[in-house]
Amino acid sequence: MARPVFPPLDLDSLAKPPPGGSRFGWLPAPGSWKFHLLLSLVAIFVLGPLGGIAASYMNFSLGFFVGGQVLAGILGSAVTYGYGPEGKHGANYMQTMAASVASMCAMSVLIQAMVWLGMPQPPVWHLMLFVGCVGMFGVGLGMLYTPLLVDRLQLDYPSGYAVANILRALTDKRLLKASIAKLGGGAASGALVAGLTSHVAWLASTGMSASSVGAGMVVGSRITVPAIVGGLVGAAMTPTLRAWGWLGPDEPFRKVGFLVGLAMILGAAVVDLSLLAVQAVERVRDRAKLPPVAEPAWKKVNVPRLLAWVVFWGVALVAVATRLLHQPVGFILFGMALSLLFVLINGIAYGITDQNPISSAFVVSVLLMSLGGLDNPLVGLMASSILLICTSVGCDMQQDRSTGWRLGTDRTLQFRYQVVGIVMGAVLCVGLARVFMSAYPVLAINQLDDPTAPVGQWGSAMTYKVVGAIRGLGTLSDYTVKALLFGLVLGFTIEVARKLLKRNAAYVRFVNGSRAGYAVGWTMDSVLLASPYASSFGGFVNLSLSLWFGVGGIVSSLWNTWSGRGAPQASGSPGEGEALPEDMSTTSLVGGGLIAGESLFFLVVGLLGLLALVR
Repeated sequence: MARPVFPPLDLDSLAKPPPGGSRFGWLPAPGSWKFHLLLSLVAIFVLGPLGGIAASYMNFSLGFFVGGQVLAGILGSAVTYGYGPEGKHGANYMQTMAASVASMCAMSVLIQAMVWLGMPQPPVWHLMLFVGCVGMFGVGLGMLYTPLLVDRLQLDYPSGYAVANILRALTDKRLLKASIAKLGGGAASGALVAGLTSHVAWLASTGMSASSVGAGMVVGSRITVPAIVGGLVGAAMTPTLRAWGWLGPDEPFRKVGFLVGLAMILGAAVVDLSLLAVQAVERVRDRAKLPPVAEPAWKKVNVPRLLAWVVFWGVALVAVATRLLHQPVGFILFGMALSLLFVLINGIAYGITDQNPISSAFVVSVLLMSLGGLDNPLVGLMASSILLICTSVGCDMQQDRSTGWRLGTDRTLQFRYQVVGIVMGAVLCVGLARVFMSAYPVLAINQLDDPTAPVGQWGSAMTYKVVGAIRGLGTLSDYTVKALLFGLVLGFTIEVARKLLKRNAAYVRFVNGSRAGYAVGWTMDSVLLASPYASSFGGFVNLSLSLWFGVGGIVSSLWNTWSGRGAPQASGSPGEGEALPEDMSTTSLVGGGLIAGESLFFLVVGLLGLLALVR
């Protein structure tokens, strides 16, 4: 994503409270309890569940989810439009809460993993308490590292840039209407496609999924084409792997491919995190040379209270895990200790690359516990889930604070909104898992044990990775070790080559200097030296899903290239409007709508099915 450009920050002006009036007299005064009640109700009962449903559905179907900040920011801006330019703060509060709900709901795959592993299901309220305590602990860690990552290092957080620019630009009524229209059209199309695939057998047999196409439209061809390449390479290697005895006669490539993919992510992460550590040290040295600046009121946080928050929820987490879920205290504490480290490491990666390598963190935690002698899958899943949830919500917290830093939004209030989102997300996380798996029994099928099961659009790649890693506790087979080593070396080598190539000045000039150079650069990025993070996706899902995912990315890139349209601008005099990032492009808005439409369709069908069963 190109780095958005906006005027230099004026911290003094940003710190001023919003004006007391609004465009519409019936709106509650900014800053009043009625104002915050309005925002909270909209975020917790509309925007949050909308993003949560989409995130949960995407993880069940694809194995990854697109954050709901953009969608929540756009819809939230519609609610706060009446407050004028200062409405951006209210919209930021709402997107913060909604994004927290979505991040928590995406973790519903952990409950699916328990079902796949045949583990006894604890009472619903026990799981909600556990997930909620982990979420509270995670946002505390994320806030604890915010002064370092956001204020001192001033990491970019590209998505934070995007949301901040969107919230500022959506004070333009014309752009607001256009954005909602595109999202609405995409959502209607997504619901229509979902209905067709549910009733037309030949279409369903192609693996067609609106969410797959929509996700591809959001991320573009440089991410989706490597997924196609990875899937095609896997399909070509399948006969050989069967001849070696690594796969059974009817087993798909993904049974081995997910091991290679996980290791590729880990190998690439080693390179990236090493470089990030060097960059972080350099940033600290550079910032230390700058004169101290008085901290504005909106940025101040009570550190002693924050530390007390982390300690309190850490103790509560241990109590719930040991007393209610009967987990050993040693490995629970080990998972919490790893969270202290990886919320910082993943936060740096997220801030610079806009990638949160939660899969790598999860795999590392499982391997470390395995080396520590753990061979109980249930204990491994519960302890590792602490790290998975913390790195998700903690890094999301840091990204939201980066958005607030650019807007001058009160940091303490933003934290409170996020906490409410965690509470709602913990409830929905467990609830949506039960709803989806009850309505769609195919989600309960362990695809590692029954790889030929007709799962349709329910690829569940994240669950596949989690269960595959957990089942390897204490028992690493010969082909497992070889697959992991091969993927580790391959991911490391490719990432080193990519970094060296992009540091070559002559290559950069050639790629940026002509259409031929652009084509060569695209080919290197998408096919010959594709990012291990992207190509590994082809090992996690069936080939048909990779192909539809790729179609969305290719269509998006072709449209954006051939249309030649720049990012839309806010209204005003020529040259004075704020250019918006790619998140506001037609393809990304339509893609987000496709995801939301399909997820809502299947949720409604699932709820109707449950009501019929109850009757």
